[in-house]
Amino acid sequence: MKRAVESGFGRVRVRGEISGFKRHPSGHCYFTLKDDAACIDAVIWRSGAGTLAFRPEDGAEVIATGKMTTYPGRSKYQIVVERMELAGEGALMALLDKRRRALAAEGLFDADRKRRLPFLPRVIGVVTSPTGAVIRDILHRLEARCPTHVIVWPVAVQGEGAAARIAAAIRGFPDIAPRPDLLIVARGGGSIEDLWPFNEEEVVRAAADCPIPLISAVGHETDTTLIDHAADLRAPTPTAAAELAVPVRAELLAALDDLAARKRRCLRRRAELARERLALTTCRLPAPAALLASREQRFDEIGDRLPRALLARTHKGEAAMNLVAPRLRVDLLGQKVQRLSERLAASWKMAGLVHPERPLSRGFVRVTDRSGRTLIHAADAKEARDLRLRFADGEVEASTGDAPPRAPFARVERKPRASYVPQLGLFDGEESH
Repeated sequence: MKRAVESGFGRVRVRGEISGFKRHPSGHCYFTLKDDAACIDAVIWRSGAGTLAFRPEDGAEVIATGKMTTYPGRSKYQIVVERMELAGEGALMALLDKRRRALAAEGLFDADRKRRLPFLPRVIGVVTSPTGAVIRDILHRLEARCPTHVIVWPVAVQGEGAAARIAAAIRGFPDIAPRPDLLIVARGGGSIEDLWPFNEEEVVRAAADCPIPLISAVGHETDTTLIDHAADLRAPTPTAAAELAVPVRAELLAALDDLAARKRRCLRRRAELARERLALTTCRLPAPAALLASREQRFDEIGDRLPRALLARTHKGEAAMNLVAPRLRVDLLGQKVQRLSERLAASWKMAGLVHPERPLSRGFVRVTDRSGRTLIHAADAKEARDLRLRFADGEVEASTGDAPPRAPFARVERKPRASYVPQLGLFDGEESH
């Protein structure tokens, strides 16, 4: 049966809708082609899957070219697909529109997701093919407008696996150093099949999730891909993307020069207006002599009055003195001095009575420790051990108990002691004041 089927049909072309598409981990693809009346199983070997220009998915209408064969393991026939393309541009556009509406429903194309591009990016990342005119046009335009550091992530921009590489590049740029301030995803013009990798869902999602502002520059002005809707800005061409990415350096320098000139003119005009206002103000001010004339007159008047006021004050004081002078007598002053002297003598006599040395003349002894502190309790004397006994006519060292003193007392220099003189109520050697 296998020989009969393969020799009877040879190579065939089948048009139908993909159903139940599955890519096995081995790389082989299994699916069913169907129409409204029939279906046939199909398989694409791993070697052929890498040459497809688009990623097959359920619902896509395609034209598959291959050979008929049988699968003995299940007693069924199938087509081994060697080449497959979408069944006309209308079917491809229908698939594109279906995918666009599904992604738009998720909010990936919403305007509020769009971000403003940096005014002057220091580093620009470019995702494109390393060969071809696209990268040369971008670099040439950036160099002409404003030289900027550019990092190129080389990828294949068409064919099997291109979508995965483009998505990986977009997701990888945020993790490199230096991190770009702006990304450009670019490709030249081509057919809808050539541009199909930029319509793949994984590329669109990578562009929508990219934390770096992204410019889509795929195809010519009339070409539209789904990445254009997810990007922050769409450029009609790769060259236009470079123009949108950076300003013209010469224009920036000219604008700075113009602003500097305007600033100088504004400052000069402001100074001129200030001088004019100052001149107008000074014209309305009175002369300095006129401002001070009244105060000078007041000063002269006070200067004339001052000698007369001093003389009058002196006369008034003399009159007051003349009124008090008759009441001032020498005998009154003497009586006042006598009363004060008596009070002073009484106070000094009282001080002599309470003097701490006075009891020594009556046989009392003053007991102190080595530091000179007076001891008034026997317990304190026993604790101190080494004592000094002060009599009226001198001092004696002593100790409590049988032990001799531990060390001689340090001699304490004292002021001459005054002896009390009862007749005068004073101590000998001191003067009353």
